[in-house]
Amino acid sequence: MTTIEDVLPRIEAVRGLDADQVRVVQLSGGLTNVNYVVEAGRTKLVVRIPGTATELLAVDRANERHNALAAARTGVSPRILQYLDDVSVMVLEFIEGETMSARALRAPGMQARIAASLRRLHAGPRFLRDFDMFRTIDFYLRICEERDVPVPDGYHEHLREVVEVERALAARPAPTVPCHNDLLAENYIDDGRQLWIVDFEYSGNNDPCFELGDTAQECGFDQDLRARLCEAYFGEAAASLLARMNLHALMADVGWTLWAAIQARISSIEYDFWGWAVGRWGRAVATFASAEFPRWLDAAARG
Repeated sequence: MTTIEDVLPRIEAVRGLDADQVRVVQLSGGLTNVNYVVEAGRTKLVVRIPGTATELLAVDRANERHNALAAARTGVSPRILQYLDDVSVMVLEFIEGETMSARALRAPGMQARIAASLRRLHAGPRFLRDFDMFRTIDFYLRICEERDVPVPDGYHEHLREVVEVERALAARPAPTVPCHNDLLAENYIDDGRQLWIVDFEYSGNNDPCFELGDTAQECGFDQDLRARLCEAYFGEAAASLLARMNLHALMADVGWTLWAAIQARISSIEYDFWGWAVGRWGRAVATFASAEFPRWLDAAARG
């Protein structure tokens, strides 16, 4: 794996940094990549170094680079200052602000701020490729089979419900917009004026309800907060829109369960990926068994 020591001289040379003044601090929290803040005098940069074998996680670095550049044009994502093509290392402008947490984003008024940033991103330039969680699940299942990656108990038995969800959503397809598709709370940075959005590894054109449902799931939004987010984004919290959000939130759990199972096998990052996979899958199974699940299928299909 590429290290910060490998790339720092190249960054210093291009950015004109004095090597004797450079200070490097590793940022915590990355689950796929390793991130550093590089500081020298008044210059402050973020260096993103890819993790191991991320192509097995359906990460396309050319797609990510294209989309991160497009997102930066909206003013809601940091600019790329330098890119090392041979090692896919990205150097980004540093955003002064607070990295968000799920708890912070559940506070009153934050749902409207999330919606405002997402509307800006979604109104921006189209991304290079589309993102479809159902096809991503297919891809992850092939990787698990080819590499003998264990998956949580009962996973294959519930794939029939995944087909039901895809059918319900396809009955009234939504126009796609450029989406981030992996909005954990930590991918928002609050500078006091707006919520910035970072890390575009899974970005692609998609149903905006996936974006809303995924971030609601990652941030632990209950149905009331989901309705507030829906209304802030669409101007209404219609039953059909909330159903789409909830079904996409469920599919995020189904898909990222496999992502975590693969990471448990390949990643060099110290993290309990298997425990994370089991937890997400347990939440998905509970949703499949809930009384709301068939109602969401019906509402989404009717539109």
